[in-house]
Amino acid sequence: MRSSNEPPCGVPAALANKDRIGVASSHFLQVFILPIHFWESFMRLRSRLLLIGCLCCAAAVTGAQVPNTPVPGPQVSGSQSLPPQIDKIDPPGWFAGLPDPMLLVHGDGLKQAQFAVSGAGVTLDRTQASANGHWAFLWLKTAGAAAQTVWVTARNSQGQTRHAFELAARSHDSEAHRGFSSADVLYLIMTDRFADGNPANNEPGYNRAAPRAWHGGDLAGIEQHLDYLKELGVTALWTTPVASNAGMADSYHGYAATDLYAVDPHFGTLDEYRHLSDALHAKGIKLVIDLVPNHLGVKHPWMLDPPAPEWFHGTLENHRATQHNFYALVDPHAPQQAWSAVTTGWFTDAMPDLNQENPLVSRYLIQNALWWVETANLDGIRLDTFPYVDRVFWHDFHAALHSVYPRLTTVGEVFNGDPEVTSFFAGGVAHRGIDTGLDTPFDFPVYFTLRNVLAHGKPMTDLAKVLRQDALYPHPERLVPFIGNHDTTRFLTEANGSVPKLKLALGLLATLRGMPQLYSGDEIGMAGGDDPDDRHDFPGGFAGDAHTAFTKAGRTASEEGVFAWTSGLLALRAAHPALQTGIEQNLFADEDTFAFVRSPDGAGCTAGNATDRLLIVVNKAENAKVIDLPVEETALAGCAHLQAVAPQTGTVPEVSGGKLHIEEPAESMTVFEVH
Repeated sequence: MRSSNEPPCGVPAALANKDRIGVASSHFLQVFILPIHFWESFMRLRSRLLLIGCLCCAAAVTGAQVPNTPVPGPQVSGSQSLPPQIDKIDPPGWFAGLPDPMLLVHGDGLKQAQFAVSGAGVTLDRTQASANGHWAFLWLKTAGAAAQTVWVTARNSQGQTRHAFELAARSHDSEAHRGFSSADVLYLIMTDRFADGNPANNEPGYNRAAPRAWHGGDLAGIEQHLDYLKELGVTALWTTPVASNAGMADSYHGYAATDLYAVDPHFGTLDEYRHLSDALHAKGIKLVIDLVPNHLGVKHPWMLDPPAPEWFHGTLENHRATQHNFYALVDPHAPQQAWSAVTTGWFTDAMPDLNQENPLVSRYLIQNALWWVETANLDGIRLDTFPYVDRVFWHDFHAALHSVYPRLTTVGEVFNGDPEVTSFFAGGVAHRGIDTGLDTPFDFPVYFTLRNVLAHGKPMTDLAKVLRQDALYPHPERLVPFIGNHDTTRFLTEANGSVPKLKLALGLLATLRGMPQLYSGDEIGMAGGDDPDDRHDFPGGFAGDAHTAFTKAGRTASEEGVFAWTSGLLALRAAHPALQTGIEQNLFADEDTFAFVRSPDGAGCTAGNATDRLLIVVNKAENAKVIDLPVEETALAGCAHLQAVAPQTGTVPEVSGGKLHIEEPAESMTVFEVH
């Protein structure tokens, strides 16, 4: 998610305006906390009528709809004299063998309630209730307990209630929780814009003619096109968030959650998400979930009724806007006010910032991640807005995840082009005494550099320069390079429609170190400007589309040309371990050309060393270029035979006098096998 001062897609301007909301909310609070007189029953009814009236007034002032959620407000519960009620428990279930869970119980009359749990080997360690009686935290001990139905009981002098809580068996799927690596190809799908597999879930808000409305893409649509992903060469799938954004108008992107334990109804059901995971694993494709621990949607029930004090950074009426100066986080001499403005501000007025420094919030979010991973047999996690969350939380988050799922991997969004900044967040090394534990950040520095050198005329030496700064990362081989995503202008558009430049970008993406990430549509040359123009529907995924890009017969000539190029390079990558896990040795760069080797080692073609070795040569100039490469003491030392394997446009280089003579055609890239 890109930083922005604008309200998110579809959020009414009035709702995003905290001053107007402040007036309504202040009036709401003043009215609602009127004291209860001795006519208890009458006044309890009167208070609820007042609440309904105030909420309607607030909705009229802000332009927002009153959420269909439990009665909000920090009031003292008027129903303490009634039997307690439980209507929701987060998480909705847990798994035998996972760390002991903390339950967040919602209902009414919980402040004075006494809680108990019944289940073999399950005990209640402690409880904590909110002042208004709407929330209670229950810490369970489940170590050694088998899968079973546990009953949570709340009672007071007026009666009792109970709620089932399922302790399920853990997954035994050997294909689950495998993690992604540089041997994979990660493919990003914005679920709403890929394919509509079930039109029955399109409403509310469906309007394909409106760029910020819901277009109907869903989990069923993705599952119907897994063969397309296999044909392309995808081995890992990242979808934009699946958590429910219900109540957030036009939140098709998924980054403004209102329920962290539910799949958005526009996308399908939890069972459909599980089914997609199983179907992907059956085809050898991993599943990566997109989680957003930084913020929520403003219509989350917590916004008007937080489970505990300091649940958010600030309030609806009084909060700071986040700042985007990541250098303040890196700078050891920066004052607290500089970096706290990044980690405690609201991303937008409609995206409340969660307070991960609160141990209750931290525990809730970590458990939420564990629940999703186990529930859907996930292989990895993409972490949104990574720098905006304090490092201590990330350390605890990854310690918990990796202790349960040692192979699970994470990739974090650090939207910055400076390797000094992005490397600061990579796990494996402590900065300011804290290791985030993050497996890798996205390679935004290479993203910006590829665009600069190929679309904006910067020299290819800039690419060699940014790659030199791999030394800043503890694990540069884990980096995730890409040429675009759902927050950026399409590469083809930025390159003024140049298909040759797009092909060079895709070629470098497939051959540089790290795990390449593709944004759906780049492999067929989709165009698009700034958000939301970069989020067009994938051709053929929706009823009434003029053509389909899911099949060769349906693709246009231009689409097929880019698809064949991309899938061919990914097939080459799959066939050569050197392109997946080998070292990268950069041999030459000038204004227009770049040459590098991928191989298992840097020893060269020595006797008996018949290893997988590839030379990649790129020329972005509009005319042919000649390169003479010295090969002694390089990964090409002793090599005498080269053969073009993709796309076989370059002349076979000649080795003479310790130099490799290469003639590379205009705007081309050639991959040579070296022996």
